Amino acid sequence: MNTPFGLANLWLEGDMITRFVALALLICSIVTWVILLSRFWDLRNLRKFKPELDQFWRATSYDQGLNAFTGHASNPYYQIAKAASGASTHHQSQSNNHRELLQTLNYSEWMARSLKNSIDGIAAQLQKGLTFLGSTGATAPFIGLFGTVWGIYHALIAISSSGSAQIDQVAGPIGEALIMTALGLAVAIPAVLGFNAINRANKLLVADLNRFGNDLLAYFVTGARVDSGE
Repeated sequence: MNTPFGLANLWLEGDMITRFVALALLICSIVTWVILLSRFWDLRNLRKFKPELDQFWRATSYDQGLNAFTGHASNPYYQIAKAASGASTHHQSQSNNHRELLQTLNYSEWMARSLKNSIDGIAAQLQKGLTFLGSTGATAPFIGLFGTVWGIYHALIAISSSGSAQIDQVAGPIGEALIMTALGLAVAIPAVLGFNAINRANKLLVADLNRFGNDLLAYFVTGARVDSGE
């Protein structure tokens, strides 16, 4: 049975602005949940790579350590280790006639900068979707509030046209207003909670990557064996 407070009535009885607000909130909700599910799945997979660090540091050679990593395309530890190896080879292979740009950077500074750039690139990838979640969490309540104000405006128009505030005249518009408020909160709350959870998980992962980068820097600068431990 269709009621003046139902979602179906909101769409059937609402005007273009009401429908636009409802569609905007629906799209924001769908995109929010797609981002949340995909990012949590990615973080779950990334946590599986951390135990492989033990095998890397216990390897008898750097190449063998690299082979200990799985999922090379999506493994941030492998990407950092591979970038460090490439940066080291690049610095050491420069001839004296082509070292002008490297003369101001010694080997330690060059490796530190290369590792930092690699970690920063991975950290930037971890931020994907967070801007949308933050924006949705901040704006969805106000979009819903706009729908609320528009519904109350319709209620006032109905009262003004009839000259009396009868419940059957204002129930529909007030129902639209209440539904818009609820929809705005329903979209914003998961976005805010998801943003905070993903942001915290990203910070922990980046901290691990920075520790791994520092260990790699020490290895390349001091020449310590890979199996000397982290």
